[in-house]
Amino acid sequence: MSETNKALVRRWVEEVWNQGREETIDELFAADGIGYGLGDTDVALRGPAGFKPFVRNLRGGLPDLRMTIEDIIAEGDKVTMRITAEGTHKGGHFGVAPTGHRVRIAGLVLIRIANGQIVEGWNSWDQLGLLRQIGALPASEGPDQFTTVRSSTTAG
Repeated sequence: MSETNKALVRRWVEEVWNQGREETIDELFAADGIGYGLGDTDVALRGPAGFKPFVRNLRGGLPDLRMTIEDIIAEGDKVTMRITAEGTHKGGHFGVAPTGHRVRIAGLVLIRIANGQIVEGWNSWDQLGLLRQIGALPASEGPDQFTTVRSSTTAG
C-alpha cells in the first residue's frame, strides 16, 4: 500500500504541478477531498473545483513551475513529502506585476489517500518567501528576527 500511495503522489506532482494537467486533479483528488494550508487564510479548499483555482494561480504566476520531491515517506494511508518549487515570476497572479525574478520555495505536505484518491492534504509552504522574492513584500533587512541572539529583556 505504501509504495502504491507514493506512486500516486509522485504522479500527482509530475502531472498536476510540472505538466499542468487539470484532468489529473479530477482523477486523483476526491470529489469530497479537502486541502488545508494552501491560501493566505484558513479556508480549506474542497474538491477538484475548489483546488483548481489554486493550481491556476500558482502556475499562472510561475508558468515554468517545477516541483521536485526532495524526500517522500509513506506509512499506512498517509504520504509525507518535502518539496521544492522553482519558477520564474512571469504572471501577475499574486497581485504583483510580473518581475521576471526566479523564485525558489520549500514546503512540506502530508496527504491521506483512500480508494486511490487524495482525500485530505495538509500543506505548509513558504508563502512569505515567495512574496518577498517577487517584491510583493519587502525583503528582510538586518539581522534575522528569529535566529539572532537577543537579550532576555521583554518589551513593555
